[in-house]
Amino acid sequence: MNGRERIQAALQNRRADTTPIMLHNFMMAARESGITMATFRSNPRELARAFIESVERYGYDGIVIDVDTVTLAAAAGVPVDLPVDEPGRVRGGRLKSLEEVNGLEPVDILHYGGVQVWLDAVRLLKQHFGDDIYIRGNCDQNPFTLASLIRGMDAWMTDLLTPAMEQHIHALLAYATSITLQFIRHMAGTGAHMCSNGNSVAGPELISPSLYRTFALPYDRQIVTASHAAGLPYILHICGNTAPILDDVLATGADGLDIDYKTDARVAHEKLRHRAVFVGNIDPSGVLALGTPALVERTTQDLLEIFADTPRFILNAGCAIPPTTPPENLRAMIRVAREFRR
Repeated sequence: MNGRERIQAALQNRRADTTPIMLHNFMMAARESGITMATFRSNPRELARAFIESVERYGYDGIVIDVDTVTLAAAAGVPVDLPVDEPGRVRGGRLKSLEEVNGLEPVDILHYGGVQVWLDAVRLLKQHFGDDIYIRGNCDQNPFTLASLIRGMDAWMTDLLTPAMEQHIHALLAYATSITLQFIRHMAGTGAHMCSNGNSVAGPELISPSLYRTFALPYDRQIVTASHAAGLPYILHICGNTAPILDDVLATGADGLDIDYKTDARVAHEKLRHRAVFVGNIDPSGVLALGTPALVERTTQDLLEIFADTPRFILNAGCAIPPTTPPENLRAMIRVAREFRR
C-alpha cells in the first residue's frame, strides 16, 4: 500500500498494511527546509518543497496542508500580524459592536494573496505526489472561530452570554460560514484528497457544550456537508479536551476527528470506533518536542494498543508539531507505528 491507500483504508474502515500516519507538522517542515514562516506563507513553491522534503525525510502517509489560523480572518479584513518566523496572529477584531455585522461587505477570499498561496501549494503537491501520498487540504478556521476573530475574542465571549445578541451572533456566524465555504469549494478544485478545518475556540475549555450545540454545531455541519457535496471526506479539529462534546462533534457528519492531546484517548476510542476515524493524539509539546525518544516510543505504543481493535485510526500529534521537535523523536513515533501489528 502507498500512503494514500493507507489513509483511505482507515476512512473506509478497512485494515491497512501498517498504521496510517498523517502529520500536522507545517512549522517543523518549514524549519527543516531552511525557510522562514514569512517565505512559507508567501511562496507556494517553497511551501510545497518543505512538505515534499519532509515526506522524503520521514516517510509518512498524509500531509496536512496548513499555514496558520488567521488567513481567512485576514481575507475578511481583520488586522493581522505576520511575524517572520512564526505563524500569523490577529491584532484585534474589526467590529466595535456586534450590530455592525449588518454592514459587513461580501468577501471574495481569492482577493487575499495568502489564500491563493495555500491553494497553489496544494496543486503543486498533488502534481508532485499524484495519488501516492494523501493530501489533506486544511481550510483554516470553521465559522465559530472565524466569527470570534472578526468580532474580537473577548467581546465575542461576552456576546455569547447576552441573550439580546443572539440574532446578531447568528448573522455573524452566517457571514463567517460564507467565507469558510468558499475555501472548501476552492480547495476541492485543487486535487486535494480531503478537506478539513480547525475550530480552535469551540471546545469546552472556552464555551459550554450547550453553547457549542447552539452556535457552532449547525455551522460545522454546513461545512462538512459542503465538503461531501464536493466529493471529499472531511476532518474536524477542535482544541482542548473535547470529551464532553464528542457526540455533538460526531453529529456534524465529519468522517474523522483530529483529536487534541488533552482529550483522553480511551474516551475518544469508545465514542469514535464505530462512527468516525480518530486522528491523533500524541502530545506535540510535552512528548514530541520535549520528551525523549523512549517516552515517544512508550506513548505511541500505548495509543496504538488502545486503537488496535479498529481500523478507524490515523496517527498524528494532538495539535501542530512545534518546529523545535527533535527529528529523532518524530522518527521514534513513526518507527513504532510502522512496526506495530494490529
